[in-house]
Amino acid sequence: MSSNDKAHQPQARVIAITSGKGGVGKTNIVANMGYTLCKAGKRVLIFDADLGLGNLDVLLGLTPQYNLSHVIEGQKKLSDIIVSGPGQLKILPASSGIQELTKLTHPQKIKLFNELHVLLSDYDIVLIDTAAGISSNVLYFNASANEIMVVVTPEPTSITDAYALMKILSVKYQEKHFRLLVNQAKNEREADEVSRQLCLVANRFLDVSIDYFGSILADSKVKSGVRKQKVVSQIAPMSQASRDFFQLSHKLIRTQPMVQRSENRPLIWQDIV
Repeated sequence: MSSNDKAHQPQARVIAITSGKGGVGKTNIVANMGYTLCKAGKRVLIFDADLGLGNLDVLLGLTPQYNLSHVIEGQKKLSDIIVSGPGQLKILPASSGIQELTKLTHPQKIKLFNELHVLLSDYDIVLIDTAAGISSNVLYFNASANEIMVVVTPEPTSITDAYALMKILSVKYQEKHFRLLVNQAKNEREADEVSRQLCLVANRFLDVSIDYFGSILADSKVKSGVRKQKVVSQIAPMSQASRDFFQLSHKLIRTQPMVQRSENRPLIWQDIV
């Protein structure tokens, strides 16, 4: 590869933040991690990939004029719909209430990722906020990233669904490495136990490695932020959850991607059917 070709390689580290079950606080985590990564000096873009029920803009009190539906329909390019969030955070807003977007066709996926690929050189980190569950869109966005961070809570259904998501990604897309983030735990002991349970089952039945990345402990300030349409890390930086978010973001900066950049990744859409 020539030096000129290398100069055009994507620069951003692409991280899919996902969950097997809805209601685990995934979008709130994405927003707060995006904000704290920006505060640490990183250029961050959040891609709201919950295409039919996107609510990141609502969570942040934003009212974008355009969203991903306009890109899919060919009316706008991705670069046209980027909006600014708190702390120099940049966001690609999804649409809400458009069922057709929950099942993108293969040409639509290629179009979307071609445009996203062009944007990667402008950012240090791209966070993909996937929908919950195991739909084709969710699997596709996860398989396209450098790394996958699975959000889970202490609820048994959340643990079971997180296992199911990792199992499908392992079997169908040969994903073998996952990071695990425990949300809404009462204390670190409970978070450690959730991680232990999930890793134990995965090690026994799946050929995958799970890196327990950390936890965000339960904090009433998070709900206060949601009601005010502000990230808790901005309005209450000394709260327990905010300290957890800042710590996790600094840890993320210090760690290497689980899948190194190559000509096939991130965004290996050509190989995904």
